[in-house]
Amino acid sequence: MILLIIGLILAVVGRTLKNKNEDLSSAGNGLFWGGLVLGLFGLLWSSVKQIDAGKIGVQSLFGKVQSQVLPSGLNLINPLMDVLELDIKTQNYTMSGVHDEGNKDGDDAIRVLTADGLEVTIDLTVLYSLIPSEAPRLVRETGVDYQNKIIRPLTRTKMRDNAVYFTAVDLYSTKRDIFQSKIFKSIEEDFKKRGLILEQLLVRNITLPATVKSSIEEKIKAEQEAQKMEFVLQKEKQEADRKRVEAQGIADYQRIISSGLGDKQLQYEQIQALKGLMTSPNSKVIIMNGGKTPVILDGKN
Repeated sequence: MILLIIGLILAVVGRTLKNKNEDLSSAGNGLFWGGLVLGLFGLLWSSVKQIDAGKIGVQSLFGKVQSQVLPSGLNLINPLMDVLELDIKTQNYTMSGVHDEGNKDGDDAIRVLTADGLEVTIDLTVLYSLIPSEAPRLVRETGVDYQNKIIRPLTRTKMRDNAVYFTAVDLYSTKRDIFQSKIFKSIEEDFKKRGLILEQLLVRNITLPATVKSSIEEKIKAEQEAQKMEFVLQKEKQEADRKRVEAQGIADYQRIISSGLGDKQLQYEQIQALKGLMTSPNSKVIIMNGGKTPVILDGKN
C-alpha cells in the first residue's frame, strides 16, 4: 500500500512539472511514468497476501471485520484490506506460583477455598486453540487479547466455583482427577461460545497449608501400612492352609500304608533290599542269627 501511495504522488508531481515548466517536461514525463509503474507494482503487491502455516488471516476494511477467513498460503485480496494473522495451532496459558514459569511474572497461582474452609493454591495450564471459522467474530467481539479477556478470568472463576464442592484432602489425593474433569466440562462450553476449543486442562500442582499436608501424608501412610499388613496376613493365612493340606496328605498317606502293609509284604520288601545289597560291588552281606539280623560289611575295608 505504501508503494502505491508513493507511486501516485510521484505521478502527480511529474504531471505537474510537465504542465508548468517546459524545461522540466522531460524530467516530469519520466517522473510521471516512473510513478505509474511504481504505483502499479504497489497495487499488485498489496493485492497478494501470504499467510504462514498454522495461521489464518482476518480481513478488515476501514475498521469493519470481514467474515471471510484467509487460509495459509498465497491469497488475492482487496489492496485496501488490512489483514490480521491469528495462530490456530495449540496454544497454552499457564498460571503458576513459580517465578517465570507462567505467562505472568511472579506468583500467579490460583487460590481457592475448599468445602472445609481451607485455602488451597493450584498451578494450572490451559491448552486451547482457535476455531478458524469463528476467528472474525472473536476479533470483532473480543479483539486479539483473548488470553487476558477470556482464558485467564474464565478459568480462574471456574476453578473457584468448583473447588467449594471438594475438601482439601479430596483435591490432594483421591478426587483430583474428578475435580479436573469437572472444571474441564464447565469451561469447555463457555470457550466454544467464544470461538475457542478447550483441548486439555492440566492441574500441575496443588499446595496445601503445611499442617494440613503433614496430617494428610500421615493418614495416607497409615492407610498404606494397613493395606500392607492385610496383604501379609492374607499371605500367612494361605501358607497355613497349605501346610494344613500338606499335613493332611501325609497323614492320609501313612494311614493307607499302615493299613495296606502285612507280614508277607514286609518280608518281601526286606528280601528285595538285601538282594540289592548283595549285588553291590562296594559291600558284602553277612546274614547271621538265622537271617533275622543282617550285618553289612564294607567290602573295601
